[in-house]
Amino acid sequence: MSPTTSAPVTAPSHFSDVKGWFWPVDQLLFDWFLTRQDCAPRGTGDLLELGAYLGKSAIFIGAYQRPGEEFTVCDLFDSPAPDDPNSAEMGRSYATLTRRAFEANYLAFHERLPTVVQAPTSVIASRLTPGSCRFIHVDASHLYEHVRGDIEAAKELSAPDAIVAFDDFRAEHCPGVAAAVWGAVATTGLKLICITGTKAYGTWGDPEPARAELLEWLTSRTDLWHGVEEVAGAPLIRISGKKAQAPTPPQPLRPAAKDPEPTEPADPAPAPRNLLSRAFGRGR
Repeated sequence: MSPTTSAPVTAPSHFSDVKGWFWPVDQLLFDWFLTRQDCAPRGTGDLLELGAYLGKSAIFIGAYQRPGEEFTVCDLFDSPAPDDPNSAEMGRSYATLTRRAFEANYLAFHERLPTVVQAPTSVIASRLTPGSCRFIHVDASHLYEHVRGDIEAAKELSAPDAIVAFDDFRAEHCPGVAAAVWGAVATTGLKLICITGTKAYGTWGDPEPARAELLEWLTSRTDLWHGVEEVAGAPLIRISGKKAQAPTPPQPLRPAAKDPEPTEPADPAPAPRNLLSRAFGRGR
């Protein structure tokens, strides 16, 4: 992968300026799950994201960090990948990814950075306290072995009733993610609460309270379609967000200056008489 750290970094003026794949329906669900935890008796805990790209979802998650909590982001950024398949994936998908760009984007919306672990996600379980995280976003490698390891780490780090979101679990170019997530449902006790077109949301705790409250909330949303299907012996909420209205996004710390009001153009100066005459063919 060619080095990119010397490229100029421009801070975004709006959340929409940050590149990434974080659709309105998933912004709504991140907001719903994280806001719900604010009201839960056991809602304390840290936040974790595995795989950050340029920081779009991290910026969003960081808005829900509370005093005394830690937010950790783990990503390779510019570091070498740990194996050849992962290196090839990084070269195809993230050739322009740099830690400097992530930090510039994040600091445009937050006063301080999260704790950044620049390393393969395989190290994260050794860096954090078991059972300490209330919300985990898994969005790193798409390769089966790596995703399976990320899921094992997420289980170890999850607090009781923590919510874990898995990205790209049904994309046609990421079959390894689907295999790892559904394998975890079959073998680790992971219970999926709902799915969208891009993400699956689950817990290793009791899914019923969140599932019931989510269904009640969904009935009030005219911009979201939902249905319930029995999958692997448990109800699974399917959500279509093609018409989803995103929540209010994080606001930049320093809003971009407004363009100055346009002024009336001054009347053009009259052309010199001899030039005007020549224009009409009467000059000597």
